[in-house]
Amino acid sequence: MADRVLFISWGATVPGREEHSLEVFNDAVGLYGRLQHEGKIESFDVVLLNGRSEIDGYMVLHGTHEQLDAVEENEEFRRVLVDAALVVSNLRVGEGVTNEGIGPEMAMYQEAIQKVPQSA
Repeated sequence: MADRVLFISWGATVPGREEHSLEVFNDAVGLYGRLQHEGKIESFDVVLLNGRSEIDGYMVLHGTHEQLDAVEENEEFRRVLVDAALVVSNLRVGEGVTNEGIGPEMAMYQEAIQKVPQSA
């Protein structure tokens, strides 16, 4: 089961680049579908938001640490990100943990808290 995520978010489309932004979006969805079909990621989600926040949408790729590291090194993935950066504002990519990955992260956080003086 996937214990890691790759979170890709974006803001508004750059005015005048709407048509190309749709092509880039479709390229990304196609790539992630192929990666899932080939077993290179476990799954992915696409979310489009209502436009009342700084984030207009995001995609989350689910997999293992090794799978997502390989995705980030994949040339087609990197090219899609370069294309996306030219058509949307605030493109962000972040790694995170999920499912069984949460427990160890929270344990590490709890250990760190114990080293910091707490005040009320």
